[in-house]
Amino acid sequence: MLPIMTLWKPDPTFYPSPRDAAAAPQETRAYVAAFDRSGRRPDALAVLDTESGEVIGWTDLPNTGDELHHFGWNACSSALCPSAPHPHIERRYLIVPGLRSSRIHVYDTKDRISPELVKVIEPEELGERAGYSRPHTVHCGPEGIYVSALGGYGQEGPGGIAILDHTKFEVLGRWEVDRGPQYLAYDFWWHINHDVLVTSEWGTPSMIENGVVGELLLGRKYGHKLHFWDLRKRRHVQEVDLGDQYQMVLELRPAHDPTKTYGFAGVVTSVEDLSASVWMWHQENGRWAVRKVIDIPAEPAPAELLPDVLKPFGAVPPLVTDIALSVDDRFLYVSAWGTGEIKQFDVSDPFAPVETGSLRIGGIVGRRPHPSEPGLPLAGGPQMVEVSRDGSRVYLTNSLYGAWDDQFYPDGVGAWAAKIHTADFTFDQRFFPHGDDFRGLRPHQVRLQGGDASSDSYCYP
Repeated sequence: MLPIMTLWKPDPTFYPSPRDAAAAPQETRAYVAAFDRSGRRPDALAVLDTESGEVIGWTDLPNTGDELHHFGWNACSSALCPSAPHPHIERRYLIVPGLRSSRIHVYDTKDRISPELVKVIEPEELGERAGYSRPHTVHCGPEGIYVSALGGYGQEGPGGIAILDHTKFEVLGRWEVDRGPQYLAYDFWWHINHDVLVTSEWGTPSMIENGVVGELLLGRKYGHKLHFWDLRKRRHVQEVDLGDQYQMVLELRPAHDPTKTYGFAGVVTSVEDLSASVWMWHQENGRWAVRKVIDIPAEPAPAELLPDVLKPFGAVPPLVTDIALSVDDRFLYVSAWGTGEIKQFDVSDPFAPVETGSLRIGGIVGRRPHPSEPGLPLAGGPQMVEVSRDGSRVYLTNSLYGAWDDQFYPDGVGAWAAKIHTADFTFDQRFFPHGDDFRGLRPHQVRLQGGDASSDSYCYP
């Protein structure tokens, strides 16, 4: 009989390096979080066939009013890091927070098409054990599941990060030992080999739940900073302010190469000219520094075509609400939800991105159709962006967040998803789930079977 340890093998969807991940088999399923804006019906996880776009699986949540937003895997390639205590855990469960309800759902995806609910973490457990509410982003770390949260428990803030264990999915507690000046929260990620964690800022629950608050935006009260932390000591190290005109520093995408210490942050808008931007963080003389490397201007438009929130400005802001970095760190994809544009940049030199592709679909004014249905104008725009491990496919969904959808697309945001082939940067005409395919729900984040460009971190170059 073979020694027992030879029977224990890591999950085959864990990859030591970005190169190994890019060479892995192509995904065949995409998991999509879809929510009911009215809160009267349960939200759901939809499962798409990545070739046809057909909805092949569907699981309703047990409650109403969750508003699914971002979600992630229980485990990923970070389980192969030298510091990982659970190298044989499986990428099996999806950890699915409700941004409005503060519930966290655990779904089993193994040997089934439609995920099966196995646990619900109620808001009281998250609040009492970690002190947080409004869970947002999920990342699988080598020693637990990290979940960011926008609010405090029973109070506006501060927001921060809670830790769940890998096995029983219990809330272990608050991650931060010393948060320093950090108060607002949103996204987080890390340079795992360098013991560095980075966080960004959006706003507290009251600042975001009913849409953009004009007074707060013009008063420059939304998040405009990055925070750098000692990952192991769980202590705040440095705050970097981009400038308070740059409102809502959201998505973070660090280099996948674990020897590198740079990354990209998307900024929704500048209150000075409604432009959007992408910034790069890097080290300079032993300190963290940021540099604006992509600027996307607003587009003039007749006031009569604009929603009320934009009429005084006479322009459509790009509203960069997501970015995604390919696993080989070569291409950055930037979604301009307001203008209805997805941009591709070559970031081989991260200090000097070069735009290499652009497609239009939807948009506040443009309402451009998908090429498979040229007679169907679309609302919404490229919002959540996900890139396949090999970098050949980009998946898009069109809904941002219920109250914000209603502000910028008051006649309805609709529901659709799309796929782009990156070789020639064109839409896949077969893949276009839309309308009734989502059963009246709005699609938001996509996660790909076996991992994707924004789910895994690697410890080997």
